[in-house]
Amino acid sequence: MGGAAVAHFPVRPDWTWQSMAACRGMDTAIFYHPENERGPTRHRRDWEAKRICQGCRVVGPCLQWALETREPYGVWGGMSVEERQAMQSEQRLA
Repeated sequence: MGGAAVAHFPVRPDWTWQSMAACRGMDTAIFYHPENERGPTRHRRDWEAKRICQGCRVVGPCLQWALETREPYGVWGGMSVEERQAMQSEQRLA
């Protein structure tokens, strides 16, 4: 018998910020690019996701979570994967 896969994430004492997120209940396709999406199509999708994040009152905790967990996919806290990776690289060099 096979069991369901379980994702293990770092334990956070407070997840209530997620219930207040502007993206709550939205189509996740806005925030996660499909495999091989490139160019203007990806740029437009990222821009739309970041626009939603701009008006979010929990953008700070969202970004913090993505950085702490090294979230490898999607727009979190108003930043793409590449932007978060660049930020973390700069922080390591400083």
